[in-house]
Amino acid sequence: MDSSWLIENARLIDPSNGMDRVGRLLILDGRFAGVDTLDGDVPTHVERLDARDCIVAPGLVDLGTEFGEPGREEDETIQSGTLAALAGGYTSVALSSNTLPPIDTAASVEFIHQKASRADHCRVYALGCVSKERKGESLAEIGSLVDAGAVALYDGPNPIENTGLLRRALEYCLMFDRVVFDHPEIASISRGGVMHEGLEQLKLGLAPMPAEAEDLATSRDLRLIEATGGRLHLTSISTSGSVELCRRAKSRGIQFTAGSYVANLHFTDEALRSFDANCKVNPPFRSRDHVEACLEGLADGTIDIISSGHKPCSLEKKMLEINDAPFGMIALETALAEVVTFLIRPGILSWPQALAKMSWNPSKLLGLPGGTLEIGKPADAVIIQPDRLWRVNASNLKSRSYNTPLDGADLYGAVTHTFVGGRLRYHA
Repeated sequence: MDSSWLIENARLIDPSNGMDRVGRLLILDGRFAGVDTLDGDVPTHVERLDARDCIVAPGLVDLGTEFGEPGREEDETIQSGTLAALAGGYTSVALSSNTLPPIDTAASVEFIHQKASRADHCRVYALGCVSKERKGESLAEIGSLVDAGAVALYDGPNPIENTGLLRRALEYCLMFDRVVFDHPEIASISRGGVMHEGLEQLKLGLAPMPAEAEDLATSRDLRLIEATGGRLHLTSISTSGSVELCRRAKSRGIQFTAGSYVANLHFTDEALRSFDANCKVNPPFRSRDHVEACLEGLADGTIDIISSGHKPCSLEKKMLEINDAPFGMIALETALAEVVTFLIRPGILSWPQALAKMSWNPSKLLGLPGGTLEIGKPADAVIIQPDRLWRVNASNLKSRSYNTPLDGADLYGAVTHTFVGGRLRYHA
């Protein structure tokens, strides 16, 4: 009964089929059943929901999300992380493999699935390791990981520095039709760095993370795709050089996807003037010219996917001096509002473009069931108040950690309802 709804008077946006109009959406028994269904064809047991002045869209899909379980439950558990995902409008998350132990065995994939099933919030998928123990030395048992349900392979947030290993992974994963994710970075160049190398970094006297570390890795990765024909997703593009390399590669017909973390699309390195450890992220907040290049890449389709970059860290870890504090910020509950505030309202992206990069494109990349309002598909959907202004209060977020530089910021766009398989799993 609770998986059948009639959502009325909403702006329906579905990037998978170009739909963008006001109408009503019928959900029956957990699946989308009709658009603008006549009253006489609506079953009497369906619960009605008036979504006037709201947007109804496919549930968001996040790639490379980091939780802390198993091994770092003080940062985030699957229970708390998936609840945060629902509050942010995400109905599916693909978890990074950097747990303790890492997701490099079939048993570790099954553990993630079991914990997610017990939490019963959003859909959770596991990204298996590319290399054993994420050491970058030898390939993990990729066949076993795929058989257990790993939807892609990723050593993240570690980059795959071993070029031979990455080449073998791209070739080997073709057998399983799986995507290899890489965080493009030459760590030997950026190791020990705290922030983007540039004028602000010189003023602040913090250790640099040169843009070249990303540019060189991006160039290598693109060459390997061209050589192997493998499937690769670049998770976190943040430099003008990488954007241009990706743009040129796509113009030559090379098949791959490029993503960026939402915070890298509006924060600049000036945020580090506060010496707030919550601004220490990887890739680092870049200078304005790099951010603007990424925005151009978003608008022209060079960057296909916007991910949250969610990486929770406990308060104790982030209270360390900025040189010693770990990288990362939470973002599942603010990502959509960041996109609304900094990308949609200024006119950089339209609503359909933004939702495609946060739902349809990541879903399509991994072959997941969400990312669409198509009739007959599982009813994963989100209702959004696009013009609602709200203030971020980190202590009130669902995540177990509070590490966000957005605490106290005013953002537009609020999630009011999140449905997974037609079941209302979150209501503000």
